[in-house]
Amino acid sequence: MPPNLPTAARILAVEEDSLLASQLQIHLQRNGHSVTLCEGGNALLLAERGNFDLILLAILGPDGLGVLEQLRRRSQVPVMLMSALGDEQNRIAGFNMGADDYLSKPFSIVELGVRVAAILRRVAYERQESVPQPGADELSFDEVHGDVMLTGNRAGLTASEYRVLQLLHQHMDQVLSKPLLYQQALRRGYARHDRSLDMHISHLRRKLQVIGYRAARLETVWGQGYMLACSDA
Repeated sequence: MPPNLPTAARILAVEEDSLLASQLQIHLQRNGHSVTLCEGGNALLLAERGNFDLILLAILGPDGLGVLEQLRRRSQVPVMLMSALGDEQNRIAGFNMGADDYLSKPFSIVELGVRVAAILRRVAYERQESVPQPGADELSFDEVHGDVMLTGNRAGLTASEYRVLQLLHQHMDQVLSKPLLYQQALRRGYARHDRSLDMHISHLRRKLQVIGYRAARLETVWGQGYMLACSDA
């Protein structure tokens, strides 16, 4: 039996056409979802801060996929593209950049609702199948939202914080150098005077403390880097 859908999935709709945006918002809200509308300028900022379950992204012109490309660098939240450029070449380009579905304009609002439901069912199934049942003191990593949970409490990590913690968790009790963490987690080169990683580590310590995580601790290994060390029993 497939898992039940969330009673109120959080959806970000990025659409320049105000009439279409209003129609899809009304339809999806009638289906029990919470819909945030955005015309495009703040799409990336909202996507990173909003912790959405699905993003409906309208692309305008051949360069419209740039937003999707930037979004995929920060988040793995499902994205459905909506575009008048519905030819095979553009659809393939969208899927290659990480889109989960591609809806060609014009489309019916009913079809949009059906496709949204299909994506949410798949995501719910994947979460149920792929997320192991952690122990009472173990973190649960949520790839879809880029966050971790402990006994049902979310830490509220940013995309960068999530990648840093995930990498350190995968190499438990191993020191990872700053250049490696910059390249693999922050996805940019390391500069000696760049304090971004230190800031992320500080935020991670605070957020893990808030949710009561004590199974491991974030340690600074001076002159070498950082490690996630198992706490003593």
